Amino acid sequence: MLGEKKKDHCALLNEGEENEMEIYGYRMNVLWIGLCIAGYILSGGILLLLFYWKPEWSVWANCSPCSLKKANVILLRETDGAKKYTRKKVRWIQLSSLAKSLKGKPVESIITDESFLIHKATTKPGLKVKYIRVQKIRYVWDNTSNQFKKIGTLEDEHSCSDIHSKFGSGLTKEEGDIRRLVCGSNTIEVEIAPLWKLFFKEVINLFYIYQFFTVGLWLSQGYLGYSIAIIFLCTVTITLSLYELRQQSVKLHKLVEAHNNVKVTVCRRNGEYSELESRHLVPGDVIILKGEKFFLSCDAILINGVCILNEGMLTGECIPVTKTSLPSLDKTMPWKKFSGEDYKRHVLFCGTEVIRTEASAQGPVRAVVLRTGFNTTKGDMVRSILYPKPVHFKLHRDVKRFFMFLAFLALIGIVYSTAIFAMRGMPAGRIIIEALVLVTSAICPIIPAALTVGILYAQSRLKKESIYSISPHRINMCGQINLFCFDKTGTLTEDGLDLLGIIPSEGNCFQKMHTFSSGSSLPWSPLFGALVSCHSLLILDGELQGDPLDLKMFEATNWEIEDHKTDMKNAGDSSEGMVLIPGPNANVDSVKGITVLNQYPFSSSLQRMAVITQAIGEEKLVVYMKGAPEMVARFCKPETVPGDFSSQLELYTFQGFRVIGLAYKAIEPGQHNGVESLTRENVESELQFLGFLILENRLKPETVGILTELNAANIRIVMLTGDNIQTAATVAKTSGMIPENGKVVLVEAHEPNDHTQASITWRLMEYSEKTDLQFNDACIDVEVDKVKYHFALSGKSYEVLQNYFPSYLPKILMNGTVFARVSPLQKATLIEDYRSLDYYVGMCGDGANDCAALKTAHAGISLSEQEASVAAPFNSGITNISCVTDLLKEGRAALVTSFCMFKYMSLFGIIEYNNTLLLYWQRNIFGNNQFLVHDFAVMFVIFLTMSSTHAYPKLAPYRPPGQLISPPMLLSVIFNICFSVAMETYAFVVVQQQPWYSATDMSSGCPGRNSSMSSNYSSQPFGQGIAHISYESTTLWLITANHFVIIAFVFSKGKPFRQPVYKNYIFVCALLVEVAFTLFIIFADIEGLYIALELVCTPTLWRVHMLIILVVCFVILTFVEDIILDNRALWIALKNCFRLSPSSQYKKLRNVLDKDPDWPPLNRTIYADQVGDGADSKLQVFSNPAFEKNEK
Repeated sequence: MLGEKKKDHCALLNEGEENEMEIYGYRMNVLWIGLCIAGYILSGGILLLLFYWKPEWSVWANCSPCSLKKANVILLRETDGAKKYTRKKVRWIQLSSLAKSLKGKPVESIITDESFLIHKATTKPGLKVKYIRVQKIRYVWDNTSNQFKKIGTLEDEHSCSDIHSKFGSGLTKEEGDIRRLVCGSNTIEVEIAPLWKLFFKEVINLFYIYQFFTVGLWLSQGYLGYSIAIIFLCTVTITLSLYELRQQSVKLHKLVEAHNNVKVTVCRRNGEYSELESRHLVPGDVIILKGEKFFLSCDAILINGVCILNEGMLTGECIPVTKTSLPSLDKTMPWKKFSGEDYKRHVLFCGTEVIRTEASAQGPVRAVVLRTGFNTTKGDMVRSILYPKPVHFKLHRDVKRFFMFLAFLALIGIVYSTAIFAMRGMPAGRIIIEALVLVTSAICPIIPAALTVGILYAQSRLKKESIYSISPHRINMCGQINLFCFDKTGTLTEDGLDLLGIIPSEGNCFQKMHTFSSGSSLPWSPLFGALVSCHSLLILDGELQGDPLDLKMFEATNWEIEDHKTDMKNAGDSSEGMVLIPGPNANVDSVKGITVLNQYPFSSSLQRMAVITQAIGEEKLVVYMKGAPEMVARFCKPETVPGDFSSQLELYTFQGFRVIGLAYKAIEPGQHNGVESLTRENVESELQFLGFLILENRLKPETVGILTELNAANIRIVMLTGDNIQTAATVAKTSGMIPENGKVVLVEAHEPNDHTQASITWRLMEYSEKTDLQFNDACIDVEVDKVKYHFALSGKSYEVLQNYFPSYLPKILMNGTVFARVSPLQKATLIEDYRSLDYYVGMCGDGANDCAALKTAHAGISLSEQEASVAAPFNSGITNISCVTDLLKEGRAALVTSFCMFKYMSLFGIIEYNNTLLLYWQRNIFGNNQFLVHDFAVMFVIFLTMSSTHAYPKLAPYRPPGQLISPPMLLSVIFNICFSVAMETYAFVVVQQQPWYSATDMSSGCPGRNSSMSSNYSSQPFGQGIAHISYESTTLWLITANHFVIIAFVFSKGKPFRQPVYKNYIFVCALLVEVAFTLFIIFADIEGLYIALELVCTPTLWRVHMLIILVVCFVILTFVEDIILDNRALWIALKNCFRLSPSSQYKKLRNVLDKDPDWPPLNRTIYADQVGDGADSKLQVFSNPAFEKNEK
């Protein structure tokens, strides 16, 4: 019973999706709310502020748990590592409010279909709908399944027949009104937040609250100048932050503004057409598409006619895409399942541009609204920007732990100061204030800013290289990238293709290649007909546009597309199909032209396209197919496929050529009842194989150099492509992704069938002298150096490994270099798999089908300038992979800068904390101007200049540390803290042992030169409270000021991740000025300066003593930091000496693989029944030493 209650209390929202959340039901408790209000008042609003920062505390304090059905407050928790909570109020929609617009019709009579979610969500008899709004999406309570479900989209359960029968004629006005009330308006609204709202959200951040508390405390102690300086710093940072937030808000608002102001024509069930604003569209509406060059304001399913779209917003490629209508025959399964992976060919996506519409004999182009508002594809993209998925970085975790350490130090300081001052009879109020002053010294409020200043400098430098970021915090992560994935076409290789020739197939044999450069033209044949008609090209504004491959293929035929649509602008114009005619230079007399009657556009998931054509003057239909050769061969009669199909395919693909398979069949008039009667299954069957189309896809000039640099930096490189596996493997070798002496092992995994179980086969790919590919199938042991082998596998094999060989998958991933024929979803999944092995993964793609992978990677960089790339963390205006090394260099520099600044600011706070502890012993503290000089003349100048060092121009063969808990970083912090405490304590104690020292006579150190200063010093109220002037405070202040300069120089790391410190001219000048200034103060005897800084004149020998202390400090810190702590060879030797095991999963996998003599199992086949449950670590832990040899 208790388990049932718990199940009713919590559930999963968006289960299995990227934004999956846990939800918990609560009801508000009046008694507890009253107690909390009293707490708000008694705490002066502090409790309310805590509840703002921690919404889960607010829910737990104000509400009592209950079932989700009875809840009026919902608590949501993200399921990722952050476990962030959000509070949402349950709201109600009153359907009875529509009584007037329904003209007396009962609501129940309108929402009668029980399959509709609105019907299931309506609570009767009150006619109310309960909902919550999460990240711009509405979720309504389904009374039948007792769970919250997303509204604003058409139900997925509808079959193709349902889409046509239930929605094909449109909704009634009353149905539209109800759906609009429940689903909300079809808008993607990103408000430009008012400045007061941005300001309020900014200043109640914990960082600024702590700053304001510090200012108030120091003002109460009379530190006016220091407090004003802190206020000025806060004002500047808040202003800059508000400006950045406002700019982002305005930019995003402009991106979506046009979407909400579109006029559309809607078809009603009574046959009437009405024009309304797109904001009033609801799922189920039928919209009429007419005209050219307009943008879609919703996602819709095409149910009649053909649409040609520019999906550059979605894919990043400005290539016309043909959409066909959803068939209406199937009644047995949901429409998406019926259409399979290729369902998108029927869907028109929000934000894409309609280039042309082609009506059919059944009427104008019509589409059923599928999704509206933020549920649409464009809305989802905008939401990914508004609510980015958190990426977890060890540095951020370690910083939180360090703050806990500082809080512990502050607690010790409170106890210490309380004990000291209580023993000396100081009033309780004064003791509290001094204890709080000590807390502000221990926990430096500038540390969070220190972690971001390096990122801001790096972001500025990246902008100069035309690299832009919507997630600046990921720049630090770029410094940890040790595996980079690349798309092939358009990223590593040029977008364009060069046509080499065609290889005809006749009589079950390949013929001699016909090269178009020879000047001789092909005679008319089915092969020539395939080149002419099997494409998705169109005439737009008088120019031929389409996929580069199609363009090259069609241009080689010297045929033309008849631009018969130039004057057809009206919605009612029906299309007779694309007409192709011989051009002036065409050598064809037997055929006057070809009409393309139907087209099945190319799909990356199906790896093929097909067209139904008819020659002018003939009755028979001819089907042509084009696609991946292996895929095309599946649909051909076996007797028409040459016996050497595989060897010929491998011959060209392993020379890096792009190979396309072609096939056809004729359909006689008596074999069909019109084009509309033909299903795709009937069309794409019993084809005759025609031959190969051979194209060359050249590498971009920058590719080889960049990949060589990445290899030299020991960054693993992986290719994720939709191209043929042999072509991909050859490009990997020619580009340097696989070294010349590297061995490529083809991994083929097969699903089980009636006779055999699932299996994996390993075959070594070899090249002959003629670059003809050979597979080593001999049953002998082939010796392969473990350092030199690379796996190549297809998306299909990867899927089989996931399903049947999960224990082998990590093993293969660790050596996988080429993944071919992978879908966009598989690209993202592969990156997730690599991340699960503790790799920091980068991804570079041209935007086409790479968006999911770009967002999944730690650092995804898009080479596309299209709107789709906005959702990628990084976007490059330079369309080659040179941006990758620029990003990695800046990432490494920013990460090192963050560590340097973190160490500096942490040590700055701890030094001031230690000084305050020591001075409290003497009832002393630094004066206002002394703090001002330390914090602004020294620290703040270093803060701004130390971070501006540029990235080193060459990638080092190893990465900078990524966490504070690494031994070099941790020991550096501990050593510097201990050394600083020892040095300051030594100075504090030794100055008291000097013969001229006096605790009361401030002129005893320089009796002959301080007659006028003596009276000033003696007037200090030392005995009445906390004094500012003493020999101890003077000594500590002078040593500390110089110490800050020394540690700034020592911590400012240069090569191999940043430029040498002397190249940061502003920083060097600032250090020289500050050294000169602090040394001048030590040795100067200027009365006005000493009075202003509240210093005491000391004997020259003591000043020399302080200088010696500082020189010793500089020598020791430089030696320890540079010779010991930064000595990478020493740490590797120590690690090997103590045989410490690696912490990262992929390093553990590598160690096991090194000891496995049977890996890789070349020329062997392993079946599923030979694989255990995965408990054997030898099947789970592997690596590729080729890329990890320096990752110790």
